[in-house]
Amino acid sequence: MRDESVPVWVLADDRAGNVSQALGVAESLGLPFAIKTIRYNRWAKLPNLLRGAGLIGILPDSRSTLMPPWPRLVIAAGRRTAPVARWIKRQSGAILAQIMDPGAPGRDDFDLIAIPAHDRPHPAANVIEIVGAPHRVGPARLAAEAKRWETAFATLPHPRIAVIVGGATRQRPFSVEMATDLGRRVADLAATAHGSVLLTTSRRTGAAQSQALATQLPEPHWLHLYGQPGDNPYFGFLALADAIVVTGDSVSMCCEACASPAPVFIWSPPGWVAPKHERLHRLLYERRLARPLDAITDLSPWDRPRLDAAGDIAAALNRILGLQTPPCA
Repeated sequence: MRDESVPVWVLADDRAGNVSQALGVAESLGLPFAIKTIRYNRWAKLPNLLRGAGLIGILPDSRSTLMPPWPRLVIAAGRRTAPVARWIKRQSGAILAQIMDPGAPGRDDFDLIAIPAHDRPHPAANVIEIVGAPHRVGPARLAAEAKRWETAFATLPHPRIAVIVGGATRQRPFSVEMATDLGRRVADLAATAHGSVLLTTSRRTGAAQSQALATQLPEPHWLHLYGQPGDNPYFGFLALADAIVVTGDSVSMCCEACASPAPVFIWSPPGWVAPKHERLHRLLYERRLARPLDAITDLSPWDRPRLDAAGDIAAALNRILGLQTPPCA
């Protein structure tokens, strides 16, 4: 038995980034969907070879939600959800869409596997290669955020330069000296353009690094440093900036920036990021979606597409589902 009123399930586990990618695809697809929360116990650490197409490692409260009426389509991301998706297919015959490689065994159970080009996917009949990562920053979200934040930013002169900062990763630090260098580069651009700066930092930036950045930035500016009270204007920055500078350590931040209508400049010193991030940057440059910050002296825009991996995956799923156009079109 299928639930035609809610034809799509999104499997949502404890990996927030993975869940956001799956939700981005579901929202782009435009069909009603339900979120099925997947909570794990210690057995979820077993390799998928042992978990198989089953519910080993899934807590009882999550198991209890996986019952008829079944969906027509299941969307998930990451390897730990793959056994659950395969189990649902065994019960229901649902179509399975997986973001990122689900690993072995069972790749053939998936009707669609969407893998970023920078992860170097192996070709297969059910694999599509996407640019970057899917996300939830679409035109409707940007329009809503622009309306929400336009009054708050009204006194800031154009061009408004948004600076979106990640920071240190496991093996690659983000030093105070690096933060100072980034701040100086942005300050020079703002001074030349007679504009303003919008800065947001993250948990990985570091308090000293955030302060070093803020110290370099000229007035007028809007600063939202990690941990300070108030709503994070991140999505407002994406909606209302005239130019975006983003650090290259985060795939999601780079891809969300490239969904904005503003020109995007990636700050990534040589050797700072992992090889897969470098491959993503090169691909974004080749597709004219972004430019390296080091290569520019002004903020002149150029004709570029907007990055929409979620829309690309949704289009592929529409073909599998037999839909001519997305229902929300």
